[in-house]
Amino acid sequence: MSDTRTQSDKQLTFEEFKEGVINDYKLAIESREASLIGRREVLTGKAKFGIFGDGKEVAQIAWSKVFKNGDFRAGYYRDQTFMMAIGQLTTQQFFASLYADTNHENEPASAGRQMNGHFTTQSLDENGNWKDLTAQKNSSADISPTAGQMPRLLGLAEASKVYRENKDLKDFTNFSKNGNEIAWGTIGNASTSEGLFFETFNAAGVLQVPMVISVWDDDYGISVHAKYQTTKENISEILKGFQKDEDTNGFEILNVKGWDYPSLVETYEKAEKIAREQHVPVLIHVNEITQPQGHSTSGSHERYKNEQRLKWEQEFDCIKKMREWMIMSAVATEEELVDIEKAAKKVAREAKTAAWSNFINPIKEEVNTVVGMIEAAAAKSSNSEEISAMAATLKSTMDPLRKDAISAARRAVWALRNDGDASAELKNWLEAENVKNKDRYNDYLYSQSDLSPLRIEEVAPIYSDDSKEVDARIILKENFDRLLTEKPEVLIFGEDSGKIGDVNQGLEGLQEKHGEGRVFDTGIREATIMGQGIGMAMRGLRPIAEIQYLDYLLYALQIMSDDLATVHYRTKGRQKAPVVIRTRGHRLEGVWHSGSPMGSIINTVRGVHVLVPRNMTKAAGFYNTMLESDDPALIVECLNGYRLKERTPDNLSEIRTPLGVVETIREGSDLTLVTYGSSCRIAMDAANLLEEMGIDMQVIDVQSLLPFDRNHDIVKSLANTNRLVVMDEDVPGGASAFIMQQVLEEQGGYKHLDSKPLSITAKAHRPAYGTDGDYFSKPSADDIVEQVYAMMHEADPTRFPAI
Repeated sequence: MSDTRTQSDKQLTFEEFKEGVINDYKLAIESREASLIGRREVLTGKAKFGIFGDGKEVAQIAWSKVFKNGDFRAGYYRDQTFMMAIGQLTTQQFFASLYADTNHENEPASAGRQMNGHFTTQSLDENGNWKDLTAQKNSSADISPTAGQMPRLLGLAEASKVYRENKDLKDFTNFSKNGNEIAWGTIGNASTSEGLFFETFNAAGVLQVPMVISVWDDDYGISVHAKYQTTKENISEILKGFQKDEDTNGFEILNVKGWDYPSLVETYEKAEKIAREQHVPVLIHVNEITQPQGHSTSGSHERYKNEQRLKWEQEFDCIKKMREWMIMSAVATEEELVDIEKAAKKVAREAKTAAWSNFINPIKEEVNTVVGMIEAAAAKSSNSEEISAMAATLKSTMDPLRKDAISAARRAVWALRNDGDASAELKNWLEAENVKNKDRYNDYLYSQSDLSPLRIEEVAPIYSDDSKEVDARIILKENFDRLLTEKPEVLIFGEDSGKIGDVNQGLEGLQEKHGEGRVFDTGIREATIMGQGIGMAMRGLRPIAEIQYLDYLLYALQIMSDDLATVHYRTKGRQKAPVVIRTRGHRLEGVWHSGSPMGSIINTVRGVHVLVPRNMTKAAGFYNTMLESDDPALIVECLNGYRLKERTPDNLSEIRTPLGVVETIREGSDLTLVTYGSSCRIAMDAANLLEEMGIDMQVIDVQSLLPFDRNHDIVKSLANTNRLVVMDEDVPGGASAFIMQQVLEEQGGYKHLDSKPLSITAKAHRPAYGTDGDYFSKPSADDIVEQVYAMMHEADPTRFPAI
């Protein structure tokens, strides 16, 4: 290797250049030592699990040199040295994360909610307000699923393109400076086998966005060699067809050795220049990387690497190679490097000690408090010996966890149940700690800011004699038109969303009016449509990402569940992605255009509001509500409702459909039927038929599944009718089971029942094709009439004789 200084280095004196290289080496040593200590901390039981970035230190330091304020990272759990190099992770914070310190000051990435190696910067202040993202270096919150960071990376990069091209966003200066920011992604070589990587790579090549992907290639995916992972065992080789040239779009593809410090610096400077100036994507294949400690603390790489490979890894360790180059280039002597190494290792050890002290001391204080209370209670108890033993056991616990103190206090209260108020102090302490622990471990699944959608009050539609009756799609179109006009940060995109205005014409003519930068088509790639929405929302835009049919949301459900739904929670309220997902579903024709997999959705996307309006006016109100809020939502429009007639509200732009508020759409006194979406019309038809048979059925439209009936209005209905029917077109035990649990258990509705609760659902299979397929697969008005009548017959056979 030669003394190859970069373009910026040529302005430096040799002494200045030397100082910079030595500082890089110090950081590499400190980060490596942190990895080595981290593994020992796990193996000795102080930490639960460890995964580290050893072997990638030099490449990440080179990358950090071109990462600017305003740039964003979407990476994976090996990037600790990079985060240290950009000043967004101290070694003490690294260890705080390893110990799962719940103090946000000590562990600013996730307050102990994520395992170590999952990096985050804070985009929001403590009140949930945006910071100036252009004044800091940004990392979107990491997730563990391999390649799961890729779709979000696409959206982060596309945001720069939007800010550059949409001049109406010129005042959004805390999110972008003329769109000059790069989104940087990292991924392991084995994870490039995932479909999410290829989908993102292709989409970025089509969109031509400023994205740089680094592939850290150490030849393995956990224990599985590259020959089982990648054709030709070389990801950049097989991606050559994506290489950009003068006449076509695509990627710039660069290769560099992970142990070659000067070449790494040059390569990253070249990649940055291409991406930032030309606004095109770049792939950097960083190969010949080592992984000195194997995949993680859950195993040893000696089990699957042969002697030759292990010897090679020792020889080509990036820090060893950098050290050799520094001596050869007269940057430092052997003696100087030994002193640097000793000092850097000492810094790492001291950081570990400080982080452990900050973590364990508050817990020990809690333990001492509980020990004292239990001992005091034992003195008042007839069961003194047993309770004193509890205190002694807790007191002797080495390196206790918070759960040890809580569990001991709870069990002591149980043991004191016959001793009057002897447990009062323990109970009071537990009550106070429950509040603290809710904040530590459970809060921030949804927004807790002033912009929470739960704070937005309902504004009902107003009608007059002049209110026009139109196809319901027109209501959506006019509302979207108004949103695009008034909010330059709103974008709507998806398959067929642009030129033809979506398959049901709810966006008809809006691309022509507002431009291709605001309403646009995408490829058939649901996961990256979701990722576009997440990434752009993380950068201050308000995307409406359209998934054409509810059935095809399953392509994006992993990203929606693992990434979007957890953003706010896994950062403890310091990042958000208020994307609105638009789709359409319920009854139509055929196995893959008529599904209603609501049970599977609501049980995987907690953290996203799931809204199921019965008509387009209600849907428009939900869009208006969500675009005033700072939470993500899925809005499921009724697929068979676009051509039905609805009256246009006089106050369309002002209507707000509230979240978690049910609506009674038919009063009744004999029983309460609860449903949502397209099923509301079926239920109303059935109610009219039942009325002819002397049965008065109340019909309640849930409107939103997440959140669900915050005012507990359904149980108020049950108090009058004493019978509950839940009807939907999901499979048995799907969303109906969730509704039952909420009404009977959460709301205490079981107390009011005079008959066994009844669920009326679709069959266990997907619907067969055609009108008959629908009739025999999903609940019909006839099904409701027969099953409700049977319920009433059982209650009063004289009044309702058997059919």
